[in-house]
Amino acid sequence: MEEDIKKVTNIKIDAEEMTSAGLHFGHKVSKLHPRMKSFISGVKNNVQIIDLEKTVKEFEKALQYISKVISDKKVMVFVGTKIQMKEMLKATAIECNLPYVCERWLGGTFTNFETIQKRVEYYKDLERKKATGELEKYTKKERMKLDKEIEGLRIKFDGIRSMSKLPEAIFILDIKKDETCVREAKKKGIKIIGVCDTNVDPTMVDYAIPANDDAISSIKYILEKTKEVILNSK
Repeated sequence: MEEDIKKVTNIKIDAEEMTSAGLHFGHKVSKLHPRMKSFISGVKNNVQIIDLEKTVKEFEKALQYISKVISDKKVMVFVGTKIQMKEMLKATAIECNLPYVCERWLGGTFTNFETIQKRVEYYKDLERKKATGELEKYTKKERMKLDKEIEGLRIKFDGIRSMSKLPEAIFILDIKKDETCVREAKKKGIKIIGVCDTNVDPTMVDYAIPANDDAISSIKYILEKTKEVILNSK
């Protein structure tokens, strides 16, 4: 299995490409989390610079694990709710045919999974009724109200509508913004792959990818390499 994983993840990942994508730019010196010190190579203009040689190694470890999850037919959920990243994350998840959360993380998604599943089923049932014309018996005002409800449920649950059980892993773009998701995953024993900028604690995740979590170019690079590994592992 180990040889298979190495073969699947034989994708070009190097520090030069990462530099061009801006993965090395961290936060200001004052925001440094002490546990990120080992991933820092220096400071430039009062900004922490991430050691991309270490990022290459950690990213490769993360991709090997992701490859194993996918080749074993397990499920990984993409999570990224930052405004500038969410459409990119959604597109990647859809291409990989994996669940995703790109709007606000709903508390209890993992820790109260059965209740969340009931809401998802309710949403799917409303959608079905609308598609088959079963909602036509209601008044125009009632249909408008139902349409509004369906849209609200779509925003909340569309990305996880196919998730019938808890996933094996989650891939989080910003572990600080989606800290609730991290806590729930840890409680349920779900493995966490996370992009870790210089202002977060990398020990909160199982597979840390030390990198800029704010720049679109950085996240795009990470998502593209991850997608490539997932599609090659199916």
